[in-house]
Amino acid sequence: MNNDKILRIARGFALVAGGADAATGVGLVVLPGFTLGAMGVAAPGAEAVIFLRFVGVFVGAVGASYLVALASRRADRLWAVFRITTLFRLAAGSFVAWAVWTGRLEMRWLSVTITDGIIAGVQLWLLPREPRA
Repeated sequence: MNNDKILRIARGFALVAGGADAATGVGLVVLPGFTLGAMGVAAPGAEAVIFLRFVGVFVGAVGASYLVALASRRADRLWAVFRITTLFRLAAGSFVAWAVWTGRLEMRWLSVTITDGIIAGVQLWLLPREPRA
C-alpha cells in the first residue's frame, strides 16, 4: 500500500476514533447519566458522578489528541498519537475486562473493552506502515 493510501486510511480512522472519544468525554462530563444510558450501562450513584466526570475529561482528552494531530496535518504527529494511545487503550480495555470478570462492572461495560481493543488493533496495524518522508 502506498503512503497516500495509508495516510487517507489513518486520517479517516483518527477522525472517527478521536471524534467518538471526544464526544463521549464531553458527554460523560456534561450529561453522564444520558451518556451511560446510550452505552446501555446503568448510571452510578450520585457520589460517584464526580469520578465519572473525571474519567470523561480523560476520555475527551484522548479523543482530542487525535483531532489536534489531524489539525496539524503532519503525519508524524498522528503516528505519535497512535503510539501513545495504543497503550492507553490496551490498559483501559484490559482493566474493564478484569472489572467485568471479577463482578465489579456489569457485562455491558465490555463494549469499552471491545471498542478499545478494535481501535488498538487498527493502530497496531497502522504503526509499522508509517509513511516515511
